[in-house]
Amino acid sequence: MNYTIEVNNRKIEARKGDTILETLKRNGIKVPTLCNMETLSPTGACRLCVVEVEGRENLVTSCSHFVEPDMKIKTHSTRVVRARKALVELLLANHPDDCLYCERNGECELQNLAAELQVRERKVQHKSFGQKLDLSSPGIVRDPAKCILCGRCIRICDEVQSVSTFEFVKRGCNMYVGTTMSRDLNFSNCIFCGQCVLACPTGALRERSNVEEVMDALSNSTLIPIVQVAPSISVSIAAELGLKATKDVNGVLFAALRKMGFKYIFDSATAADIAIMEIVQELISRKEKSTDLPMLSSCCPAWVKFVEQYYPEQLSWLSTVKSPQQIMGSLIKAYFPGIGNINPSNIYSVSVMPCLAKKFEARREEMTTKGVSDVDSVISTRELVKMINLYGIDIASIDSQQADPPFSIRSSAGKLFGVAGGSSEAVARTLNFKITGKDLHNVRISELRSVNGVKEFKFKAGKQEFTFLVVNGLKNIHDLMKELIAGSVKADYVEVMACPGGCVNGGGQPFVASTKDVKLRAKVIYDIDETNAIKCAHKNPQVIEVYTNQLEEPGSEKSIKLLHTRFSKREVLL
Repeated sequence: MNYTIEVNNRKIEARKGDTILETLKRNGIKVPTLCNMETLSPTGACRLCVVEVEGRENLVTSCSHFVEPDMKIKTHSTRVVRARKALVELLLANHPDDCLYCERNGECELQNLAAELQVRERKVQHKSFGQKLDLSSPGIVRDPAKCILCGRCIRICDEVQSVSTFEFVKRGCNMYVGTTMSRDLNFSNCIFCGQCVLACPTGALRERSNVEEVMDALSNSTLIPIVQVAPSISVSIAAELGLKATKDVNGVLFAALRKMGFKYIFDSATAADIAIMEIVQELISRKEKSTDLPMLSSCCPAWVKFVEQYYPEQLSWLSTVKSPQQIMGSLIKAYFPGIGNINPSNIYSVSVMPCLAKKFEARREEMTTKGVSDVDSVISTRELVKMINLYGIDIASIDSQQADPPFSIRSSAGKLFGVAGGSSEAVARTLNFKITGKDLHNVRISELRSVNGVKEFKFKAGKQEFTFLVVNGLKNIHDLMKELIAGSVKADYVEVMACPGGCVNGGGQPFVASTKDVKLRAKVIYDIDETNAIKCAHKNPQVIEVYTNQLEEPGSEKSIKLLHTRFSKREVLL
């Protein structure tokens, strides 16, 4: 049912059940907000979305009030603008004046609102903030002094990620956002997915930057800097570089990285192909023995930490195969030196990743060899953009280049690791070939695309039937795990990506305005899959070469030693 309402002396259509804010957005009328989040119920916490409604004495929060027939609304009356300006002035009263040095300078929602509302002086007395800077985490920095109590980090961590790391502590003017028992982030139950960083409107939460240490390595003549680029990077960075948002810029990124000084550049999607080979072999082995099923995916480090904390009894379900980042890290230091005739101790291995949990993963003890990390440094997509700008590289004027062998060729199956459901689709393709010796009749598995919540996919490989479950985000994961443990839900392989949408929406990716941007990134990956000549991991000639020269075969003793790992229970305050 539609209503006709009047907004700023203009009649517009409104749908019954929509909030005023939703109606205004749909009709192209912008109203500021700092607490409202797409797909989540409104809270009205920031009150910046207030509007004037005829017949109401007080201003109304548009995010939490539903439209009514014959409403007359003013969105930018003098009264409304003054109220918003006063609110921003109050927020700035306790906010640091370090915008020039802030990580979010130019991308801060509070800063943008202050400029929009012409707030150019401090009118409210400043009150010093007692909470200390939290630098404990390898992936996320927490600066409570810049927190505006919008509650977005709390809501996304609780309602979307099912982790509940943050909470409001105390009340009134003494309220702040903290962790359980005010423990530092590295000692909390945080899984370092970084979704809170994407949600934070200011610089209260940001990634821990590794740009400086990477630049030091690039300028060190005794080191051989090698970089790997994750599958989702090339489809999410284009807009940040001033290119068409839907463009895949893999070749341009490789050229830019060479200009920075990296000696060798590898495609992490090649390592994803190798991961597929190992996952398939492990799944077949478990299926034959009927042990440790369902097998849980292990390519997402945030999800792995989640299981270590919440479901330690089910750790045997986790695949022992390392993530593509760590597989490439292992091969760079154990396999590549023999080919490149270089000293492995001189290698400085860098990865460009969409996920802040990858910074944590690279520091895990299990991901080291003789005390040395297989991946020396991890930078996010946002950090890569900063480096490109810092080195003065004009992206529009450089030609595309290829990655370096032996990790320059990848199948589109490896590229699919960047989207939710992608690794399951890639595994199904090679699993069917491994069992039957034939490719799937249609390698495009539509059922695993555009996954919402939990998706089930069943298929036959020869005489065997397999059930795959794909979990997009962690919102429903506790209910699903209970059902898997109870046996009321059966599955052979469960793919879990902690971030909604997968790595294309990772915590280290460029900030976006809506889920539409994330879907566009996923679409580019699917378009690549449609046009790519090599669509299956087992058809990648470089993967075959690595097994022939070094690993022998998937699941061999050498493969297990180099490409597999172990996981352990984590004691944290939940």
